[in-house]
Amino acid sequence: MTAAQLAGLVVLAIVALFVISAIARSIMVVRQTQAVLVERLGRYSRTMEAGLHLMVPFIDRVRAKVDLREMVYSFPPQSVITSDNLVVDIDSVIYFQVTEPKSAVYEIASYIQGVEQLTTTTLRNIVGTMDLEQTLTSRDQINGQLRGVLDEATGKWGIRVNRVELKAIEPPASIKDSMEKQMRAERDRRAAILTAEGVKQSAILTAEGAKQSAILTAEGEAQGRILRAEGESRAILQVFDAIHEGDADSKLLAYQYLQMLPEIAKNDSNKVWFVPTEFTGALKAVSAAFGGAEAPEPLTASPDRGKHRTKLTSALTDPAEALRQAKQEVVDATSDATDAGTKSGRPFDPNASKGQ
Repeated sequence: MTAAQLAGLVVLAIVALFVISAIARSIMVVRQTQAVLVERLGRYSRTMEAGLHLMVPFIDRVRAKVDLREMVYSFPPQSVITSDNLVVDIDSVIYFQVTEPKSAVYEIASYIQGVEQLTTTTLRNIVGTMDLEQTLTSRDQINGQLRGVLDEATGKWGIRVNRVELKAIEPPASIKDSMEKQMRAERDRRAAILTAEGVKQSAILTAEGAKQSAILTAEGEAQGRILRAEGESRAILQVFDAIHEGDADSKLLAYQYLQMLPEIAKNDSNKVWFVPTEFTGALKAVSAAFGGAEAPEPLTASPDRGKHRTKLTSALTDPAEALRQAKQEVVDATSDATDAGTKSGRPFDPNASKGQ
């Protein structure tokens, strides 16, 4: 091979490489969620979206590739002074998205740095009008104001601020200690109030329960007394009606009175008791009933009767002597009644009156 032929092959190879390189540079594939800005001879030409694109080699060139997805950028903590002259560190996060790639590239040198500086200055302006307590309790308000200012300022940059969040607000250590002591004192105060209210409610409920119990007990006793009184009243009325319906005469009443005297004498607590002057008349009536003798005359008021009562009362001055005489009279009256029944042919039965 001659030198001329060798030189021709080298030139042909260089031309082939140039053609292949030009073809490769003229074909451009743009990925999804990306935008490519193309300049022709140093001027903005067009924005290529996702897909296959052809470029003029050595005339068109790629200026920048912009990500169209929503981006999250966390800024370092910023020292901010509140209205009560306290320095707090605020850590914020911004969610933004590029909507116009041309403006994001040509309107500002670095839109990320611009957003960061704008966030810092806006945050200081907003928090500077609040005290520490408002800053700690007004996160939503700060987020809303910060988002509105950033969205308005970054609109000409082709950026849309979707959300702004304050990650942390760190007050000084001394303020933290004071806040913890205040919160502890507040919790202790609330606990003391709740305890006092519980004791108060317990005392009130106990008093109301005692009151209701006393009322119910009194009502029960009153009802019991009323019912007992009604029962005794009905019993007295029934006994009274039975006596009148049976047409009891003086003989029967005298005999019943005679049977009650031993029951009275059995009670040890009865140290003094009085025997009426009609007792002798009652014994005569019983004797007459069992012996067939004539009934004694009915008792009438007479001067002798009053003298007899006076005499009997003066005779029973001593209680023990009066009790002994009364028991003796009862025994004598019982023996007289037994004798009278024997003489009349009818045996004396002390329980006969109980069946009547």
